[in-house]
Amino acid sequence: MSPEPRPTLTGSQGSLPRARSGVISGYVLRLVREHLALTQEQLAQHLSVSLDTIAGWETGRRALTAVSVGQMLMYRHTLLNLGATADLVTALDRAMEADVLLTSALEERPTEASPLGAWVMQRDLAEMLTWPLHGRAPEAAAAPAVRPRRGPVPSGPTLGEQERTRFFASLRTTAEQARQPEQFLLRRQALYLAGYDRSPDTGGWVAHQEHETRPGDWLQHWLTARSVASIGARQGDHDRVASFVRTAVAGDDRGEAANLNYWAYWVGETSTIQLDDSFIATGQAGDWTGRRLLQHLVDRLDPRFGYRELYIHTLWALIAARPGLLQSTDRVVLRDRMEILLDSGEISAQAGRELEGVRYALRLAPG
Repeated sequence: MSPEPRPTLTGSQGSLPRARSGVISGYVLRLVREHLALTQEQLAQHLSVSLDTIAGWETGRRALTAVSVGQMLMYRHTLLNLGATADLVTALDRAMEADVLLTSALEERPTEASPLGAWVMQRDLAEMLTWPLHGRAPEAAAAPAVRPRRGPVPSGPTLGEQERTRFFASLRTTAEQARQPEQFLLRRQALYLAGYDRSPDTGGWVAHQEHETRPGDWLQHWLTARSVASIGARQGDHDRVASFVRTAVAGDDRGEAANLNYWAYWVGETSTIQLDDSFIATGQAGDWTGRRLLQHLVDRLDPRFGYRELYIHTLWALIAARPGLLQSTDRVVLRDRMEILLDSGEISAQAGRELEGVRYALRLAPG
């Protein structure tokens, strides 16, 4: 049975207030300003705008995404010339993209008009978009401020409770209505983001959506199963990830290649933006080095991570496909983290065998 629909958000109070449309990019702009040790007044002078404009951008009251492309390019160059790091300026770009996606959901645009299915998200954008939902800052936005902050300030971009409720309700509607084959990417990414909802009925709703997935090609079923497993791990159900690895990846050549291609794209091994998921199902690992993916996996070899079974298997598969990568990683760190996992009692027998395989490959690797 389908979960009960949520109550409307307006009730007898009339329409909800218009959502702030620059909450993420505004906060990142504040980080850039603080990194440069500038006051709002000083930054306003450098950008030739009013103090009220800077304050409006930083609070999200005014949207940076409303600035023309040409003017934004000038602002970017100015920030770089003032000493902003390239990573922070790139983070500002991702934050503006995230604000476009966030605002489209908060404004409850029709499903067919949603930009959420326009391209396959990568990690830097997804982490920026989910920052206001769980409070964990993306790596690129973690640069410390040079100028000390005065008084209490938020530790990240925030959404009010009504905005959060509206955001997740919009995502659920999108996932439920995006039923056409050409809307699969939209449905998948809406489902993934809806999984960040902490409401008690989220798990049941996600399970129902998996059962409601229309018969389609192999890749659609594989990606849906992966999304549901990821959401389960996010909510503490680690068995779902282990089951996904066991039934949809391990020992299946298509599943192994799809898993590696998905991860490589996710962590940014390639700068080519994909407009649909077809690149995942080529049946073989793509033309990417694997160095960034290897580092990403090694950094997450920790019993506390809910995706640990998938991290371990992906590491094992990556080394099996490209053993030369072991020469480009810190072997001491990799060995130490594997030992912690092997001693933790928190991994399956299969994951233990795979770590033993990686340990054996380390001993055989030259250098």
